[in-house]
Amino acid sequence: MATPDIDKAVQFLAANARVIDRRRYERLFAGGRAQPVRDALAAYRNPDGGIGQALEPDGRTPTSEPIAAETALRIMDETDVWDPELVNGILGWLAATAPAEGGVLFVHDEMANWPHAPWLVPDAGPRGTDGAPPASDIQTGLMAGTLHKRGVQHPWLDGATTVMWSRIDGLTEPTPYGMAGMLHFLQHVPDRDRAEITVERLRPMILDGGIVTLDPDAPGEVHSPLNFAPLPGSMTRPFFGEATIKAHLDHLAAGQLEDGGWTFNWLAWSPAAEREWRGVLTVDALRLLRANGRL
Repeated sequence: MATPDIDKAVQFLAANARVIDRRRYERLFAGGRAQPVRDALAAYRNPDGGIGQALEPDGRTPTSEPIAAETALRIMDETDVWDPELVNGILGWLAATAPAEGGVLFVHDEMANWPHAPWLVPDAGPRGTDGAPPASDIQTGLMAGTLHKRGVQHPWLDGATTVMWSRIDGLTEPTPYGMAGMLHFLQHVPDRDRAEITVERLRPMILDGGIVTLDPDAPGEVHSPLNFAPLPGSMTRPFFGEATIKAHLDHLAAGQLEDGGWTFNWLAWSPAAEREWRGVLTVDALRLLRANGRL
């Protein structure tokens, strides 16, 4: 059973990671204060209250984007730096830019004007009455889940919740990223009875829908059970069994490279994005391993 070398990981982060990810590590593992994390996040905030400036490494636009806003909310939650000023700015931006149906788009048109990963394009599908693409299952679910976890009440969240229940109830062809957004939503939405019934209904789609790879050594851009059940308390953790989860945690622990960092299994489309993602994922790997009793 591999044991990560924490000292090498720290050296990797010092040599390669962004300020925000070094602050994440300090906060999570070294007794760091909340304010430096908040200040690092504030550097990505725009005058419209949204978040941009490539906080999510694949979207290199300075303009506000859903993927950056979701990243900011997640960082504030995981580090317990839930800053009302930043959160309210994000909520105001979400409300001002929501499609007519509610929720949030996957990306905005401005993304096309800046360097970005080839998959960061508007969702296909029927456009709404406002001419906007459909709301994103991924971004709407992830943000709504985090906001529910924090007990937020806001009109945008009410609309996003309606969108997510509708999408989940009508789901027939799951996708890996869309399912991740749905499960994060279901993990934290206040209607627990409905969430538990719904997760059981989704079980065959998760296990038999071709979206999860049970072999931890499978090559390519595959999705581990840890993508859908990252924590011991995840609603879908019982779907996979202890042996399978242990095998994937072993694989994650052994994934530390010689330079001390972790890497990813999708297309490295940009040297800058690759380096930044490795910093993000190194902190993520350590956080996930610790949460599962492996550090």
